[in-house]
Order: sequence, then C-alpha cells, then structure tokens
Amino acid sequence: MSHPLRNRHLLRRWLLNLFRALHIAGLVGTGAGLLGADASLGFPCLLLGSGIAMVVLDMLTNPDYLRQVAGGWVAAKLVLVAWLALDADHAPVLFWLILFLSVLVAHAPAGFRHRSWRLMKGGQ
Repeated sequence: MSHPLRNRHLLRRWLLNLFRALHIAGLVGTGAGLLGADASLGFPCLLLGSGIAMVVLDMLTNPDYLRQVAGGWVAAKLVLVAWLALDADHAPVLFWLILFLSVLVAHAPAGFRHRSWRLMKGGQ
C-alpha cells in the first residue's frame, strides 16, 4: 500500500506538469499573436491561468516561496507582463526578455532558485 505523503507528492508533481504544459501552450499561442499570427485571446488567458495555478501550488507546498528568488521573479515577471500588456510598441521585446529571464531562473540550480532574498542581501 502506498504512503499518503508519497501519493500527495505524486499528485503535486503531475498537477505541476499539467500546468507547465498548459503554460507552454499559452506561451506559444501568445507569442505567435505578438509576432503577427492570428491567435486567440484564449492563449494569454491560458498563460495567466496556468501561471497562477503553478504559483498557488508552489505557495501551498512551500510557505517561503515568495521570499525566495523564484517567487521574487514571479512578482517581477508580473510587472513586466503588465508593461507588455500596456505598451504595444515594446511588447515583442518585452515578450522575449520575459521568456529569456524565465528560462534562466527556472533552470538555475535549486540552491539559487530557492535562496532567500534576505540571504542574498547579506542577512542571516
């Protein structure tokens, strides 16, 4: 018989994987629209909704998430996304900047992504 914590961990991993796949689909569709393709408004909604779902899941399993580099990046990313939505002239450049920085943070070593902002400033 499986241990309940193992089942919970597996469920979280599969949910996160599903949300990531939806996020990538939303990202590709949104990017295509920004680059001139005829894309549905549903893609940015899918991108935002799946992103929120991933953040909520991370916050539920890691109460320190928003005090870590990964959580801080999400806050910074939302500011850049708001700028992108409000500034059509710079939207393509902002899209690529957000994508590039997101990949850097998402694929950085866990020790960096989960480092506390407080420790980065030289605190305890």
